[in-house]
Amino acid sequence: MLISINWIKDFVDLSGLDIDELIHKFSLSTAEVENEIFHKGSDLSGIVVAEIKSIENHPDSKKLHLLKVDAGEPELTDVVCGAPNVRVGMKTAFAKLGAHIGDIDITPRDLAGFTSYGMCCSEKELGLSDENAGIIDITDDVPVGTDLKEVYEIDDIIFEVDNKSLTNRPDLWGHYGIAREFATLAGRPLKALDTADLSVYNDLPKVDIRIEDPLCKRYTGIQFGNITRKVSPVNMRIRLFYCGMRAINFLADLTNYLMLEMGQPMHAFDSRQAEKIRVKRFEKPFDFTTLDGVVRHCDENTLMICNDDTPVAIAGIMGGLDSEIVDDTTSLTLESANFDAVSIRKSSSRLAHRTDASMRYEKSLDPEMTAAAAARFVKLLSDFDGGVKVTSSLTDEYITHFDKVTLNFDKAFVDRYTGIEISNETIVNTLTSLGFGVTLDGDNFTVDVPTWRATKDVTLKADIIEEITRIYGYDNFDVNTATAPLFPVRIFEEKNVEEQIKDILVKRFSLHEVHSYIWAYNDEYKKLGIDVEDNIKLLNATNPNIETIRRSMIPNQICQARTNASYAPDFGIFEIGRVVDGVDENNLCREHKKLGITLFSKTMDAQSLYFKLTDMISVVIDDIRHKKLSYKACEADHGYIHPKNYNTVLCDGRELGKIGLLHPTVIKKIDKKAAVVFLELDIDALVSVENAGIRYSETSKFPAIDVDLTFVSDRYAPIKEAIEEVNSDLIKNVSVIDIYNDPAGKAITIRLSFVHTERTLTKDEVMEIADKITAILSKQGITLKSL
Repeated sequence: MLISINWIKDFVDLSGLDIDELIHKFSLSTAEVENEIFHKGSDLSGIVVAEIKSIENHPDSKKLHLLKVDAGEPELTDVVCGAPNVRVGMKTAFAKLGAHIGDIDITPRDLAGFTSYGMCCSEKELGLSDENAGIIDITDDVPVGTDLKEVYEIDDIIFEVDNKSLTNRPDLWGHYGIAREFATLAGRPLKALDTADLSVYNDLPKVDIRIEDPLCKRYTGIQFGNITRKVSPVNMRIRLFYCGMRAINFLADLTNYLMLEMGQPMHAFDSRQAEKIRVKRFEKPFDFTTLDGVVRHCDENTLMICNDDTPVAIAGIMGGLDSEIVDDTTSLTLESANFDAVSIRKSSSRLAHRTDASMRYEKSLDPEMTAAAAARFVKLLSDFDGGVKVTSSLTDEYITHFDKVTLNFDKAFVDRYTGIEISNETIVNTLTSLGFGVTLDGDNFTVDVPTWRATKDVTLKADIIEEITRIYGYDNFDVNTATAPLFPVRIFEEKNVEEQIKDILVKRFSLHEVHSYIWAYNDEYKKLGIDVEDNIKLLNATNPNIETIRRSMIPNQICQARTNASYAPDFGIFEIGRVVDGVDENNLCREHKKLGITLFSKTMDAQSLYFKLTDMISVVIDDIRHKKLSYKACEADHGYIHPKNYNTVLCDGRELGKIGLLHPTVIKKIDKKAAVVFLELDIDALVSVENAGIRYSETSKFPAIDVDLTFVSDRYAPIKEAIEEVNSDLIKNVSVIDIYNDPAGKAITIRLSFVHTERTLTKDEVMEIADKITAILSKQGITLKSL
């Protein structure tokens, strides 16, 4: 939020103070100020008020004019000007020779055969607004030759406050609240707002207002007639522009001006479109066109301002196009209201439309401010448009009041919290200057929290300590080393397992850890032909591309692989993250933490890459739990998975996850020559596997006998099961030696290592066990390969 020091000076005398230093104090004590401070007008000089005395059309140009300008000099000045709004007798801003406008120095210049000895300026050229349709038209009675800075508030200091630091301070969303902080920091009084006495209009008819929904806490309205002014005063337009808002028309500008001044959003309706104001929600959704010309879909939870039963504005967000102030508007109905903060935030999120008004309402504004803002509006409207008439009394519907907050504490409480000695006088002065009501009885304080701080900010005694200490200055505290016991933090087993997995995958296998969000990226999935599976969706998602929560991490990793496919021929990525699989019986998300690994290669075939991944995960499980894995074929449960070689990963008969190949149609959209394999394990299931520990056994003194057997089979699982069925203690190791593919079929060669701890085995003993394995497999149609 941009803040004007000129505006602050309306309420606090800052003369003789270092403004930059005061802004720095504000940043330390109240809200974070962005680094750059803007000194507006410092790059302008030599700009004066001048009057156009004569105009001639340029003989060779349809756009240029030859002017004679009275700039307060003894002689008239010749100027070439292309503005379409020039006229004799018009007063405008004139840059004399030697003037500076930003980086531009004004010197005599030849334009289309004529020399111009100065420049008539537009508001945009002087940095006063975005208006560039013509030169400035000065309607005020100002002598020619007067420096423009003496006429208008061009010189100003603007600083920006970080909006996030104002989240819990609804009172700081206007200049008056900021001025209160500056007054406290500077030790100077805060001037009261100059408002109109609205009691003089009590005998006038009331505005027809009715609140029909408790989401509206207060609605204050008043009506005006005989409004003639269309354009805002120059100083008002300058302040709005310096603070990031554009001028629209006088009435719209005045409501925006008051919003920036007091933090209270207001809305001016054309009275012809707001005869019976009703605040309510509708039972059925409908479309509504807002002031910006956008048709918005309003559901049954959106609070609306209505003219009887016709919606004219979205409460707290934006007015309707049909009720806006137009050129022939002479009467208006002013809205100064207070709405439920949560309702406004949710509505603006559903509509994907956050406005300056909604941002303020979301912060829980003070309902007491609505009438004061209306009184301030009446004062400014009367000052700037003298013929205006108030045609109604102030009508105020106030249905929900915040509770009054009173806090009691003693001096010892302050001393205990702060650790330093702060006098009672300093405490009283600090809180009083911030608007708190303070009663001191000995060392006991009774503090009444002002309404503008009681909506969500100051509710506890500790909050009062913060108020005292931040104004006292945290930099005035003595720096002392805190004394406190330190206890070692026990790492949870889940966290320990995760760290071990990361270390193994990075240090041993050189994989890259990636991080992704928990949602499915619809646009990225479409590029790969992957469907976004139905799952939990984000409510009021502003971007439909990311509204669905992911069920699996693998599609996201496939997208990441596609993005990086052109950077390296071979790489692997992994992530430990969360997925959601629907909801449980309590309607809560079934959330799971998963390990996802994806390998990409242009140099290895799918089979080799697949076994590389199985080796990786085998090492991981062996290192962490000292157990072996097994695999069981399963059906592909996602469209991006290859229907073959998709297996369940098992440990101790418990399912840990799935491993598989990417479907060829998806691979083609990544790289036709590449192979992609993936693995997804459940971290909770892995953590629950009991650690077998490391067991040591004495090495046999007697030689081992290795027997190689080649079986005609395309699957290793039956062979493994047969060996387990024989269950011989003499088999110390089983390994797959090779896999053959030939016209006769696929064959797998295994090596059985036999050893006895007390004697040398005989050939007959070894072959007897091998024959048993062969016999078991032959019953399943798996035979030894013929030589």
